[in-house]
Amino acid sequence: MELVLAIGIGTLAASGVWLILRPRTFQVIIGLSLLSYSVNLFIVTMGRVRTGAPVLIAKEAGDSARFADPLPQALVLTAIVISFATTALFLVVLLASRGLARTDHVDGQEPEA
Repeated sequence: MELVLAIGIGTLAASGVWLILRPRTFQVIIGLSLLSYSVNLFIVTMGRVRTGAPVLIAKEAGDSARFADPLPQALVLTAIVISFATTALFLVVLLASRGLARTDHVDGQEPEA
């Protein structure tokens, strides 16, 4: 199971980096989104999410290792909100630069054929 998650995270990260290096701004935005998804999946995977584990620790419970850790989920939830806001900002900048430069090429100039 861990190998499948590692391959999935690696594929998402590699696809995101490849898209970030593309010449069009929309591809760069999609690449940033894929890269943020891979980081979020990595954080949740490293947090050792357990199904069926109790969330709250009772006073009489002695072993805290068998309880769920809420920190990775809180970090990922915060990261999702921030990535959504930055993606919306990038899309607004993309539309503005496309209107001004009349192209969506990253450097503002079409490559000569």
